Amino acid sequence: MDTTRIDKWLWAARFFKTRSLATEAVERGKVRLNDERTKPSHNVKAGDRLQIDNGADQWQVQVCAIADKRGSAVQAQTLYGESAASVEQRRLRSEKQHLFQEPAAAIKGRPTKRDRRLLDYSQS
Repeated sequence: MDTTRIDKWLWAARFFKTRSLATEAVERGKVRLNDERTKPSHNVKAGDRLQIDNGADQWQVQVCAIADKRGSAVQAQTLYGESAASVEQRRLRSEKQHLFQEPAAAIKGRPTKRDRRLLDYSQS
């Protein structure tokens, strides 16, 4: 097998939980193949570059192997190679999100009317 549909590959590589989510992401332009938008039925082959935004993370990967069936997570990681820049961006984004404190988290229990006003004022 030299090629497979991009939505099947994304699902098999575990970037998306379901194939329908992968198809929807490709249709909405969240997945780019060799820096161009594509359709879910487009075939990928080894050596193709993908930019993937699955909502939680953004990945820049190169296709190393082809699979159209979903396997274990260890097997899925062998299907692609992530660029060093992508790894660094994801690490920085994770660090930044880890340090972010939700404004409502500072308030213990239910916010009072005064607390809600302060929150509303600070968000404006």
